Amino acid sequence: MSRKAHVAVPVRLNTKTMTDLSLTIRTEIADDALAIERLHERTFGPGRYAKTAYRLREGRDHSLDLSFTARVGTLLVGSVRLTPVRIGETKALLLGPLTVEPPFRDRGIGQVLIERTLAEAKAKGHRLVLLVGDEPYYGKSGFKRVARGRVTMPGPVDPARLLVCELVEGAFEDVSGPLRPEWESGQSV
Repeated sequence: MSRKAHVAVPVRLNTKTMTDLSLTIRTEIADDALAIERLHERTFGPGRYAKTAYRLREGRDHSLDLSFTARVGTLLVGSVRLTPVRIGETKALLLGPLTVEPPFRDRGIGQVLIERTLAEAKAKGHRLVLLVGDEPYYGKSGFKRVARGRVTMPGPVDPARLLVCELVEGAFEDVSGPLRPEWESGQSV
């Protein structure tokens, strides 16, 4: 991995409960895995394993160079990951989990992480990002609801929560089919 991928980017957030929060966003590294897993345990609990999006990512490697952490000092307060998938035969990325420590929510950290990962994915030539989540929240970053039945997942998903973000205008035109892990396609990313 290039040295540039590990450069931390300081961000200052103005919040209602704190006048200023110094936040550092950096590319996830392998050593972050245990701290991120503990964060997922605290924020999502054991029920996360039953969710279709989580099951789709389970046992697959996410893209470290497209995944980011948020820290206040040395404290990990947030994480976002992108995992290679396909919609039919079209390459895409699956965003998630996006996690922010409960005491640090409602301060814009999640939005900063989303914007950073989408910008990096776009810069690296990716065209589509999907996720399962709330449209009012993710819509701020350009995500829109996928028409019912256009993309199918290998398990139950509320169709109103399946969202897509085009990193390149028109990238989702004529795209449909089952969402599956990239490795199942037999082709590399």
